[in-house]
Amino acid sequence: MDKWLELQLFVQTAELGSVSKASEALGLSSSAGSRYLANLEQRLGARLVERNTRRLFLTEVGDEFYRRCRNITFEMEEAEALVSSALLSPVGTLRVTASVSFCSQIIAPLLPEFTRRHPKLMVSITAANRYFDLIESGIDIAIRTREHEADSALIIRRLAETRRILAASPEYLNRYGTPRSLEDLEGHRFLIYTLANNPYELAFTKGETTHTVKINGVLESNEGQVICKAGLNGLGIVIQPVYIIHDELVAGRLVPILDDWDLPRLKINIAYQNRKYMSSKIRAFIDFLIENFDRLEYERRWTQTWSRRP
Repeated sequence: MDKWLELQLFVQTAELGSVSKASEALGLSSSAGSRYLANLEQRLGARLVERNTRRLFLTEVGDEFYRRCRNITFEMEEAEALVSSALLSPVGTLRVTASVSFCSQIIAPLLPEFTRRHPKLMVSITAANRYFDLIESGIDIAIRTREHEADSALIIRRLAETRRILAASPEYLNRYGTPRSLEDLEGHRFLIYTLANNPYELAFTKGETTHTVKINGVLESNEGQVICKAGLNGLGIVIQPVYIIHDELVAGRLVPILDDWDLPRLKINIAYQNRKYMSSKIRAFIDFLIENFDRLEYERRWTQTWSRRP
């Protein structure tokens, strides 16, 4: 048992970058964790971890040992899950992160049904407009919305695609006029989401034609909900993914602008740790999301051209 705990402690230390954090994760005191790590190094006759005043890092042999131990610990955890009721009925805490808008508009309405199906599972939602390190933050599943998914050690599963469009309130358009061409955008008041790629340039496409328009804003924010509220109140033109403003477009509270032109679309992906065996709680939530995205036809609704909508 001590050898198994030594391996667990070492793997946690490598992933969390801290012996004290690893010890806490395993329910040990910091001194006990340091002792287990020292015993492991003494038993192997090799230095696995080095420290300086700023951080902890693995030696070359420690890095290779970690890669092998990580697989061993994953295999053992999954083997234990096979004989537990968690395989049939997910239990514990499922930690999910997504943008503020995605959490409030997409995930939150689905949670009552998900928790009804899995009453022994508690869901912890971290709403933030940034991407966390899943291992360091203890996140099980991340929903990522971006134009391109960077190379990653994570498993990435496509969930949907969404257009981004320009829209404004009827009050704004009555006051400042409705743009009928890209040239008409000059001089209009824009509400800019600062976390977008190139937020001050709009790269439009129509068939084989491309055109870039530079814009200036009367409001900037790193939160889409702020942008949308300001747009609904007539402050300016929003540039938002359809999934955020879909209900406002349907209700006529926002009106699409130059909808026959396309902006770069966003891919909505599920990201989770690269494990050979997926835990039951992660599998349950991913399957649930995919099921409901298909049922609600989100991608069809979010990629339609509004001027041709039935």
